[in-house]
Amino acid sequence: MNPQSQAFHTLLQALDNAARAAERPAVRLLAVSKTQPAEAVATLASFGQRAFGENYVAEAVAKMQALQALDLEWHLIGHLQSNKCREAAEHFDWVQSLDRAKLVEALNRHRPEHRRPLNILIQVNADAEAGKSGCAPADIGPLARAVAAAPRLRLRGLMAIPEPTPDLQQRRLTFRRLRSWFDELRLEFPAVDTLSMGMSEDYRIAIEEGATMVRVGTALFGART
Repeated sequence: MNPQSQAFHTLLQALDNAARAAERPAVRLLAVSKTQPAEAVATLASFGQRAFGENYVAEAVAKMQALQALDLEWHLIGHLQSNKCREAAEHFDWVQSLDRAKLVEALNRHRPEHRRPLNILIQVNADAEAGKSGCAPADIGPLARAVAAAPRLRLRGLMAIPEPTPDLQQRRLTFRRLRSWFDELRLEFPAVDTLSMGMSEDYRIAIEEGATMVRVGTALFGART
């Protein structure tokens, strides 16, 4: 087993152990492949990873085209600009970073009819950080209702990136707040099933607090240079 394969399978085991310890269902792994070449994605796919997260639409589309034969699942996790909605709707399987109402109409309008509805997560600015993407908690409900009413979109849940503080207890509190908002959302939309939170440094805490999907890059691909 080569080092990258070993890292991948070690991470899968760690995710499984964390979920078991927290007495929670299995957690999905999203491999964050931003800035990574298509070859690195293909290598990880050969180990069995199917879902990959990208920050930039143009970079992602180039990889999708290069790796089309692998039939991978692609998630947009970076800030979505309005002028990129067409490409995002046409190419991605998930958009995890919807944070304002005007994106809903554009994504719905541009989603090809022959494709399944585009899976949507609402990104929440959980710590009210200035200049950070994500809606205010009070806007979750209105955005969710807009997504749910769009026939070419499918509301799946919430996503957030906590403030990058070294205080892991503070991150835990952020994850806990997000879980409470997720539970409230499910009262109105019982089909909602995805809470995307936790990255390489804090995924164990996120799982303990209810994450159903974690977004990991460094632990899979190594530190970006």
